[in-house]
Amino acid sequence: MRKSGIFVISAAMSLVCIYGGHTAKDIISVSAAEKIEKTVYVGGMSAGFTLKTGTAQVIGTCEVITENGFCAPAARAGLRAGDNIKKVGGITVETVTELNEVINESKGKCLDFEIERGGKVFNISIQPVLDKNTARYKIGVLVRDCVSGIGTVTYIEKDSGRFGSLGHSVTGENNHEMTVSDGSVYECSIVGVSKGIRGKAGELRGMFLTDKSIGNAEKLCDCGIFGQVSEEFMMDDLMRTVASSDEVKPGSACIYSTINGLEPKRYEIEIVKVDKRNKEHKNYVIRIVDDELIAETGGIVQGMSGSPILQNGKLVGAVTHVFLNDPTRGYGIDIDVMLRE
Repeated sequence: MRKSGIFVISAAMSLVCIYGGHTAKDIISVSAAEKIEKTVYVGGMSAGFTLKTGTAQVIGTCEVITENGFCAPAARAGLRAGDNIKKVGGITVETVTELNEVINESKGKCLDFEIERGGKVFNISIQPVLDKNTARYKIGVLVRDCVSGIGTVTYIEKDSGRFGSLGHSVTGENNHEMTVSDGSVYECSIVGVSKGIRGKAGELRGMFLTDKSIGNAEKLCDCGIFGQVSEEFMMDDLMRTVASSDEVKPGSACIYSTINGLEPKRYEIEIVKVDKRNKEHKNYVIRIVDDELIAETGGIVQGMSGSPILQNGKLVGAVTHVFLNDPTRGYGIDIDVMLRE
């Protein structure tokens, strides 16, 4: 059974949104007699993430136009997409700007590059050449130091303001899991949907509202993206509930997700299978049964990862993956796993 993680990465998109639309019947209270459980604000809002990788990551190689014709120093030296450039000439580089400056200042002198590839570190030598058009020394490499994408906020902790989102890792070139040194989170307005069909995942299309940053992304791991909302972010209108998966079982449930504009809505689902011990955090198999959501999206689409799953008024998990052979079905992660991060 094939499946796909559902975080949309797009360098062209630059996005969390204020929640409104939960009903009073969804708000629950916790009595003192019950065991201690974490009270959280339920998410469901689409979020735009701009994540700094803390390194200069190669996304491709190209040719440089010199006085003597075309030249491709990086490709000739064996640099590949997915490589992380750690140091150049003994100087640590973390951004594209830093990398370009070190290369240009070489004035054509051969440089030693420290490269990380697949968890292994090695060195290669590359000689920059003078670009005829810009009069700067280059090696013919396409590099990025951050990625942007759309996901969904799962929860915000009531006392600390810490949020969890996405529910799964983010992979870069060659399916290597990315790390993040820092990042920003923005409100995002969903402006379109490509419906999912059998064999092809659909996706949400969103617009980052870059003047409305709601917090910082501080951690990226196999359970999602985590961080802190800003003090200015208003949480009073968000629904509060208890995060607990102790009593979750196959049966009726719901998710909250945003597929148009800024406001999340409730959609009905069925929890088909519960596997709390799954080592890949595929703790639930879920099925979309909501006719409106199926009509609009075909089921689960990219960008919905992190959509909170509730059962019996409690937050129990988040949507993470879609089955490519059936977009109405997918996986979910146990909320207890996310809260441990």
